[in-house]
Amino acid sequence: MLKRSKKATLLAVTLILALVIAGCGGGTTPENGNGQPSNDVIKIGVYQPLTGDNAAGGQLTLEGMRLANKLYPEVLGKEVQLVVVDNKSERPEAANAVARLIDNDNVSAILGSYSSGLSMAGGQIAKDKGVPAIGCSPTNPLVTLDNDYYFRVCFIDPYQGAVMANYALNELGFTQAAIIKENGSDYSVGLARFFNNAFIAGGGEIVADIDYQKMDNDFTAQLGAIRAANPEVIFAPGDFAPSALLIKQAREMGIDVPFLGGDTWEVGEFLELGGEEVNGATFSSHFTAEFPATEMTQIFIDAFNDEYPNTNPNAFAALGFDTYILALDAMERAQSSEPQAIRDAIAETTGFMGVTGNITLDENGDATKSAVINQVVDGNFAFRMIIEPN
Repeated sequence: MLKRSKKATLLAVTLILALVIAGCGGGTTPENGNGQPSNDVIKIGVYQPLTGDNAAGGQLTLEGMRLANKLYPEVLGKEVQLVVVDNKSERPEAANAVARLIDNDNVSAILGSYSSGLSMAGGQIAKDKGVPAIGCSPTNPLVTLDNDYYFRVCFIDPYQGAVMANYALNELGFTQAAIIKENGSDYSVGLARFFNNAFIAGGGEIVADIDYQKMDNDFTAQLGAIRAANPEVIFAPGDFAPSALLIKQAREMGIDVPFLGGDTWEVGEFLELGGEEVNGATFSSHFTAEFPATEMTQIFIDAFNDEYPNTNPNAFAALGFDTYILALDAMERAQSSEPQAIRDAIAETTGFMGVTGNITLDENGDATKSAVINQVVDGNFAFRMIIEPN
């Protein structure tokens, strides 16, 4: 059982018991094809981008959810099964995925999705059908706006944008910044706006604000305009793939000022695509393994290292883990697997011990929590600092 006020001893005992149960088959989920589901089951739906542009982040997040399900395979005396649907990185598919999970699979709650746009598309369906959803990493404020059935375990873009603007101003000492963003991306446009507002409010100047289009892979013209503006720092809040190519091309053009970005950069593909040129790239994140935020953080790190020995614990897996254990915690507090009761319990979450920190949800269903600054150093992600909310 997951309680908000666990002590270290209770956590350890719970973990051991969960592992014993999992070893007896309690962690079986529909997607792995082992065993036959019984009627005495609680289903949790998952809609993640497992293919398409956002697949890297979606896959990492799903790893965290599956790991949590393996460690904590029961709630209310029943087996918990994950029902996973690929939303294919497409908004219509995201909406369809949520509808299928509710109408066909009769899930009690839904986890996902990576990407703010996909979350908004699925969130409307969850609201209409009265089933609660917990977002892992969708940071745009619109995800939960006017939606009493959507919650999230991550911080949101107004905070993330301010964190990076203040980092540029106060830690790096820069007062002239350029912004380059993906036109049409809810995440990129929104985060750029919040960085812009915070940077100007802090005394800085935005010397260039440049757009690129989805699927662009040649940024020569945009980078030429930025070079002419002569910024001290560049904020590029895009997805990992275009951001890596953008930085790589900037270095090839002789632009050597620091690049700052958002939480989408923390995937291995960013390092692979960018190569040596992304060394020094600095971004906001939700997690660091170097300084465990809670007792649950260390449980996650140890279990992740055992389950995925060739992969470092990462923010998206940690957030996926948090969505699952928060859903179970809400069921425990509600003593029910009915969607409305779960929704009401989630809304009352205060001081929940997650992997990414202690989570309190505000009136909008958004998590109030700290942010982490990470940087690419010698081809790896390295911790820089933790920023606490005011």
